[in-house]
Amino acid sequence: MAALSCSAADLSPFLGGDANATAAATYICGRFDAVSNKFIDTAFAVDTTYLLFSAYLVFAMQLGFAMLCAGSVRAKNTMNIMLTNVIDAAAGGLFYYLFGFAFAFGTPSNGFIGRHFFGLKRFPSAYFDYSYFLYQWCFAIAAAGITSGSIAERTQFVAYLIYSSFLTGFVYPVVSHWFWSSDGWASAARANSLLFGSGVIDFAGSGVVHMVGGIAGLWGALIEGPRIGRFDHNGKPVPLRGHSGTLVVLGTFLLWFGWYGFNAGSFLNILKAYGESESFYGQWSAVGRTAVTTTLAGSTAALTTLFGKRLLVGHWNLTDVCNGLLGGFAAITSGCSVVDPWAAIVCGFVAAWVLIGLNVLAEKFNYDDPLEAAQLHAGCGAWGIIFTGLFAKKQYVNEIYTGLPGRPYGLLMGGGLRLIAAHVVQILVVAGWVSATMGTLFAMLHKLKLLRISHEDEAAGMDVTSHGGYAYDDDDQTKKGGIMTRMVAEQTATTRSPYQLPV
Repeated sequence: MAALSCSAADLSPFLGGDANATAAATYICGRFDAVSNKFIDTAFAVDTTYLLFSAYLVFAMQLGFAMLCAGSVRAKNTMNIMLTNVIDAAAGGLFYYLFGFAFAFGTPSNGFIGRHFFGLKRFPSAYFDYSYFLYQWCFAIAAAGITSGSIAERTQFVAYLIYSSFLTGFVYPVVSHWFWSSDGWASAARANSLLFGSGVIDFAGSGVVHMVGGIAGLWGALIEGPRIGRFDHNGKPVPLRGHSGTLVVLGTFLLWFGWYGFNAGSFLNILKAYGESESFYGQWSAVGRTAVTTTLAGSTAALTTLFGKRLLVGHWNLTDVCNGLLGGFAAITSGCSVVDPWAAIVCGFVAAWVLIGLNVLAEKFNYDDPLEAAQLHAGCGAWGIIFTGLFAKKQYVNEIYTGLPGRPYGLLMGGGLRLIAAHVVQILVVAGWVSATMGTLFAMLHKLKLLRISHEDEAAGMDVTSHGGYAYDDDDQTKKGGIMTRMVAEQTATTRSPYQLPV
């Protein structure tokens, strides 16, 4: 909010121009300036409160990830997968504080990586306050949480500690610097030298968050190979269903709730008018529209998955619908603020079929991802980036990304090829960067025998072998299940999947 000023010299003539008038003008202007400053302080407080509330919503998504992951794995690995979600937040908090935020937003810097604010030194500043750090940390740990789902039920705990720290402290921050920092080489917020005259409009992170987490998980799952028993000797898929549909639904609704902070909160502030003051239309309207597009994309994807899977497999599948819903959210995250609600329906519809198609390919190539995280987040995230390049509306782009008249917008909205060209570049560089860094890390962990647990531990379940007990009280039934699983493992352990790298 711009400051309003009052000049005693300008006001004094209107009060008579004598000495008393000058004193009165000085007093009035002093009171006016005090009130004006209070309005400025209030605006900062409102925007900071809005950002903090959004951060709390995004952090609540960690609970959603934990519940979704827990419900999607077998009971014998429940404590393990929930503990990894706790570690994602804790390790991410420390490493994002020490290095991650500086690499991401340490301005002024170069186009590749930030170089200020390590350990929040000289913070807060004219650029950022603590609320902004908290909000961005929630995004960083969300990316790490995505990866944990892909490698669930077969990964050593030390590997989680290593990859989570590396992802939140370095890999993810570099990507967020490229596309979200005002210094980033592909950022739409740059003052000049924009990529293709546009920069990348990845508003809340279909590429920055979801593709990063999904591609990291893809490499982890590929290098580890599938879980024991996931494919038979002929390579045909064998369902290893999660143990609790209740937890899956609880996690899905928590993620849905948090996604409003994820997408609508990415405006970072709300008290901003578009055009003339005293208008009913401003950034608060764009925030509401963003929440609506998020809702419609997820809802459409859920219903499309519901009926699509019914036609393909003959039944109404709860887990598939929940994953379809989340796929719609992952896709709309890029363009949620710059598209109309009707376009969000298109986004969700296509996202559902992208997820269904990628799951078919995953089974064909013996790829095992217990939560479909790579297919959902990387696949639907990539579609979301393309979608934004096609459907971004000129009015919304100019309202949100100010300072550049004639900025490119969606191809199908008449905006030409420049925006979608920038978005194709984003998909390629994110895939390349994460593959080079996280793929190498997982390969090194595999080589050092720090990645996958033993066949015996996998058959028994990591809760009892790594965490000292079971998640539930019915130990006898769980033990019986573990014994049966061990028998199956002993029969299959002699046959290695052709897609698992040798140790």
